[in-house]
Amino acid sequence: MNGWIYLCAMRKWNMDELGRKSVEAFKQAGKTPVVLVLDNIRSMHNVGSIFRSADAFLIEAIYLCGYTPRPPHRDINKTALGATETVAWKYAETTEAALIELKREGFVIYAIEQAEGSISLEQFSLKDAKTALVLGNEVEGVADGALQLCDGCIEIPQMGSKHSLNVSVAAGIVLWKAVEGLLKPKH
Repeated sequence: MNGWIYLCAMRKWNMDELGRKSVEAFKQAGKTPVVLVLDNIRSMHNVGSIFRSADAFLIEAIYLCGYTPRPPHRDINKTALGATETVAWKYAETTEAALIELKREGFVIYAIEQAEGSISLEQFSLKDAKTALVLGNEVEGVADGALQLCDGCIEIPQMGSKHSLNVSVAAGIVLWKAVEGLLKPKH
C-alpha cells in the first residue's frame, strides 16, 4: 500500500442502536439452551467475567460448584458489570451433584478439557439437546470425578507454547462457538 494509511469512515453504535435488553427483558427472553458449570473456580474476577459472557450470549444458567465464589461480591461485580442480576445461577456443593441433576434434566454434558478422545472445538455445534459445559479450576482443570460424569470433552485448539487458556477466556471462546449458528446479523 506504498506506506499510505487508508482510513474508513466508521462510528461506534450508540446504546440505543445496540438494542441492549433491560434486566426484565433479559429474564423474559428465550435463552440459549446452554448451562455453564463452574468446577471449583478460584478467582472472583474469572467468575464475574464468565457471568458477563453468559449474559452476552443469553445463556440459560450457571452452576457455581464447590468453592467457586458466589454473588453478591464486589470483586465478582467488578467484572460482571451487572450480569449477576440477569443470568440465573445456582449453587451446588459439588460439581458431581450438579452434573447428576443436569443429567436427570436431560442435558448432554461436555467438559472443556484437554483429554483423550476429546473433540476439537471447530467440530462442535449445538444440537437440539440441552447442553451443559463444564469449566474447570484454573490450575487443575475439570476434576476427575466430574469428568467421569461427562458425555464428552471439547478441546480448544492451541498453537503456542502454553498448554491452557484462562478459564474466563476459554468460556467466551466456547460460548461463541456454541451459539454462532444461532446468531443473526443485527445491522
